[in-house]
Amino acid sequence: MVATVQLQLDPLELAAHLQLLMSLRGDATGNPSEGCAWTGDLNGVWQLHYHPAFAPLMAQVVEQAWAYLVEIGFDRARVALHIQRCWPVLSDWDQAVGRHHHPNAHLSAVLYLSGSGSGEEGVLRIHAPAQPNELVPGLAVGHGGPIAADHPLNQAHWDLAPQQGLLVLFPSRLDHSVLPNADPEALRCSISFDFALTAPAEGDPSEYLAPHPSHWSAQVSQAT
Repeated sequence: MVATVQLQLDPLELAAHLQLLMSLRGDATGNPSEGCAWTGDLNGVWQLHYHPAFAPLMAQVVEQAWAYLVEIGFDRARVALHIQRCWPVLSDWDQAVGRHHHPNAHLSAVLYLSGSGSGEEGVLRIHAPAQPNELVPGLAVGHGGPIAADHPLNQAHWDLAPQQGLLVLFPSRLDHSVLPNADPEALRCSISFDFALTAPAEGDPSEYLAPHPSHWSAQVSQAT
């Protein structure tokens, strides 16, 4: 399930956040790959959740992440929620982010600090993991397929326009991408989140849920 929530961002805090993110980017203009936006996770800025300036924002997003999990059936008493990574994405004109997913996480989210809602700054594209309505795999492919290509339930992706304060939550396994920023005057700013679920620190974990990290034991290689 992909969920959206409109958060109310304080204008003064938002201005301070944008200024701070620009300072974290420094003189860089993008990632090493040509045409790619600057993403903090590849540039040493992947722990915004520990930055005091973002603490109120983190609290809002975590609250919505819990609400998402409860909505899809999770028992809050039987899971622990962890922010694993949190990083900014800054996209100048004609910059994009290629198709990918986050195999390191369970739940992902993106919060937009800018965006008009028009999509001109580059939409978030969520790619369907399989043909949504073909009933049996392969039914819709090939010459003369029986399902109309333009049917609204037959689309291979869903596009979502960035808008200031919009929070999007989705399973980390879903492929997604960001189309190029087509507004030469706009900087597209967002913060991405990766969440991991484990068992709570107290009690025995369920069979297929990872134990709480407090019970893990890091092992050092003895190889010489």
